[in-house]
Amino acid sequence: MRWRRSPAPLVYVFLLMTPVYWLVIMSFKTTSEIAGELTFYPHEVTFANYAAIFSDRDWYMGYVNALIYVAMNVVISVGVALPAAYAFSRHDFFGHRALFFSLLMFRMLAPAILLAPFVQIFSDLGMIDTHIAVAIAHCFFNVPLAIWILEGFISAIPREMDESARVDGYRLSGFMIRILVPQIAPGIAVAAFFCFMFSWVEYMLANALTTIDAKPIAGIMTRAAGVLAGDVAMLSAASVLGLLPGILLIVFVRKHLATGFSMGRVL
Repeated sequence: MRWRRSPAPLVYVFLLMTPVYWLVIMSFKTTSEIAGELTFYPHEVTFANYAAIFSDRDWYMGYVNALIYVAMNVVISVGVALPAAYAFSRHDFFGHRALFFSLLMFRMLAPAILLAPFVQIFSDLGMIDTHIAVAIAHCFFNVPLAIWILEGFISAIPREMDESARVDGYRLSGFMIRILVPQIAPGIAVAAFFCFMFSWVEYMLANALTTIDAKPIAGIMTRAAGVLAGDVAMLSAASVLGLLPGILLIVFVRKHLATGFSMGRVL
């Protein structure tokens, strides 16, 4: 077939991977080599950039802080969205369609718009520089998206399953945990994936709501860029390490993601 002989996919992959490849090779170069002539691979491979990051608490704690509030956000977002999506899928209440579609409005808001209100609210609550503050702020954007995704998967399950479970003596909580969750596991994986990716890459809110103890790696890199403006190699190594959590997540849940992207509702 013609599309198999087309070079377009290879060209696309090449263009897509070129910046990633360049980032990786810069992380193994010395600063002097980067500042010198153009090279397509490191002439002197060095792990000093990675060693400097793992030996400096301010650097490696940035990754730990980001993973903590991202994990909290995923658990809260999916945990809140699951019963809400079930309610939208199974019950008809006044204005439920208008409310359901209005959830998209929250997802389309730019985080910068709500920066000042979030900072003021969490400052008054004494929650600035805490992981839970960033996690809750990100829930404002992730919960609507998770509801939309999970509602599509729940709607694909026949209502007769709910009635059968009720006849068998299951309460709503038992039905959701033992029957519904296993049935929509791919949808939960997809929702968790999108929540993880948004919370991991979102920088503005995370940086504004943290100062020292909960500062994420993106904030540390931005702060260090002004001091280490010439140390491109170290900043490249930090960026490479920032790619790993997303790659590992895709590897571990790839089967559920493949199933989930072919089913239900994914925005």
